[in-house]
Amino acid sequence: MPFPASVPVLTDGVVRLRAHSSRDVDRIVEQCVDPASLRWTQVPRNYTVEMAHEWLDAIAAGWDREDGDGDKLWALEEVADVGHRFLGTIDLRPRAGGRAEIGYGLHPAARGRGLMARALRLVDQWWFDRGGRRVDWHAEEGNFASWAVARAAGYEFVTTLPEHVIHGDGRLVDTWFASIGRDDPPEPRTAWLVPPVLEADGIRLRAWRDDDRESVEAPEHPPHFLPARAIPTEETWDAWLMRRRLFMARGSSVNWCIADAGSDRALGEALVFVHSGTLAEGDTAELGYFLHPSARGRGAARTAARLAVAHAFAPAVEGGLGLRRLVAETASDNGASNGVLESVGFTRWGHEAEATAPDGSVGPADHWELLRR
Repeated sequence: MPFPASVPVLTDGVVRLRAHSSRDVDRIVEQCVDPASLRWTQVPRNYTVEMAHEWLDAIAAGWDREDGDGDKLWALEEVADVGHRFLGTIDLRPRAGGRAEIGYGLHPAARGRGLMARALRLVDQWWFDRGGRRVDWHAEEGNFASWAVARAAGYEFVTTLPEHVIHGDGRLVDTWFASIGRDDPPEPRTAWLVPPVLEADGIRLRAWRDDDRESVEAPEHPPHFLPARAIPTEETWDAWLMRRRLFMARGSSVNWCIADAGSDRALGEALVFVHSGTLAEGDTAELGYFLHPSARGRGAARTAARLAVAHAFAPAVEGGLGLRRLVAETASDNGASNGVLESVGFTRWGHEAEATAPDGSVGPADHWELLRR
């Protein structure tokens, strides 16, 4: 059957996936000139109605390929909308060996309601029911909205691919890559961790904000104390902040900004994290922290550590992480950091005479632990 009859209608009772039509053109253009679409997708710049009509012809040709291997694109709408308004597009691109690649984009009016995650589950199941084995997702590094959709549909984050796609303005950009297999459940595999606001003794722990860039200071600590990437600079701020947000989006870390409770100015960072896997109730994680030079000497790190430890050990049913054990590693000559750990009850359980430090040098290091009481 020729397009549009060749397009199977898919629905879960809330969203409906159908064939595109000429009545969608105006809203397609609205989506393609939207700032978020221009920022995060490869949509052509200066998009026009004529481009939209040409795209509809290409969609029809994909469905009508005789070998059946053409790209499969559906228009998204809400079942309850009697006007059948176009809300976005999802496309499945078949590849060899039972693989396919997925892509999607939403009209601005449809974002933030979980509609595309529903659509993604429908398309994945359609592919698997026809013998497909795997669907791969990629999005430009930093596109948390797209990752939220893939994550909700059960995709597993795999890696970052350097310079993997050409952005709409012609630049090569790094992309995030995730995948789902036929036997994987279509639901989130990990929690998306959100740092709660915690406050005591004039110190507030809260989420990092974009405007905290203004607080960045040149580090003044020996290079063997902390990894260079742990401390943001003016030049590395954007990448530093994005990494932290990705860690939390993948469930491997809770990263707080240590802020002054009065001015809310950023003073440093506290974090509870694992080097691989995810933070899991009843498990072990590591405590970390740093302060900007101007924030030292007021007990901010000790207060922040105390708040972070309490949250780490609080039961999950009470909003905590439910961990059973925290660990830390310090350079033996880092007296300030050692004092912080001792102040919140950590015990030194091990010492290395010639440990490899974050800067590659070799020197003494101490190992610490704290058990939930």
